[in-house]
Amino acid sequence: MSSTGQPLDTNCMTLTRYVLAEQRKVPGATGDLTQLLNSLQSAIKAVSSAVRKAGIAKLFGIAGETNVQGEEVKKLDVLSNELFINLLRSSFTTCLLVSEENEAVIEVETDRQGKYVVCFDPLDGSSNIDCLVSIGSIFAIYKKSHDCTPSVADALQPGNKLVAAGYALYGSATMMVLSTGQGVNGFMLDPAIGEFVLTDPNMRIPSRGKIYSINEGYAHLWEPAVAEYVASKKDPAKGKIYGARYVGSMVADVHRTLKYGGIFMYPATKDAPKGKLRLLYECNPMAYIITQAGGLASNGKIPTLDIVPDSIHQRAPIFLGSKDDVQDVLDIIKKHSV
Repeated sequence: MSSTGQPLDTNCMTLTRYVLAEQRKVPGATGDLTQLLNSLQSAIKAVSSAVRKAGIAKLFGIAGETNVQGEEVKKLDVLSNELFINLLRSSFTTCLLVSEENEAVIEVETDRQGKYVVCFDPLDGSSNIDCLVSIGSIFAIYKKSHDCTPSVADALQPGNKLVAAGYALYGSATMMVLSTGQGVNGFMLDPAIGEFVLTDPNMRIPSRGKIYSINEGYAHLWEPAVAEYVASKKDPAKGKIYGARYVGSMVADVHRTLKYGGIFMYPATKDAPKGKLRLLYECNPMAYIITQAGGLASNGKIPTLDIVPDSIHQRAPIFLGSKDDVQDVLDIIKKHSV
């Protein structure tokens, strides 16, 4: 019995066990992806631990640098980035790493190289660290398609070539959401045993929600189609009124959208015509998760996963969430483009 009087689950499905079971289903699987996912899991556990004790360990505040996006780098950003890089390098399964925090691709040493390319945002929403709002990590895994020396081109693959993707959310609990192309599963970190345990199997996003999520502070910079869509969600004459929810941490906003349905939007604006969120390690992995869960993700013109990137820090507009909600905004965008 546990301390709460509940019987202990002696046969719980941990993330490690789940990944091993999935590996057995694939004929000829080498176990490399399993090894890579276990390394990512270790990095996420370490970041989660750092996030939990950040205040005590004086990990809040500015590290005195700016990253490639021109944003101030927090101490936790630096630590998280180093954890991801070191654990992925030492997994012997990766050849190239793309991090939000590094201007160029990171090529893994030849004697440690494997066949996978990992793009990641080690600490998404880090501007919220100091006020204790939920933050997270995002990752996308591609396979190198040849036996030659890896190059930047290997990282510039569209999202429809993803092998796996996921995110970790450091909120009231730590959760890891993962897809390897066979649906979406959620695993909660149990601090008592130090393992991620399957708590949300086969996650599916509702076909329609009742929440829209967008930064309305930029309303004066929106394109007319976006303004019309948001206005329609506030007008009782045009249907059911939607609630507005915006955290400002992509992981938190997308996770809520996945659980409850609705739509998350970060559109192009007059001063950011190419959008703000990065394609390789923010838009693509989140689009992959939402699509695998039965939703839609688009840049307003084509599916996000069909965009062919031309640079590792490329930005893109994004509309993702419940299928019917995303289709509504796409219909308005199409009407305005005629």
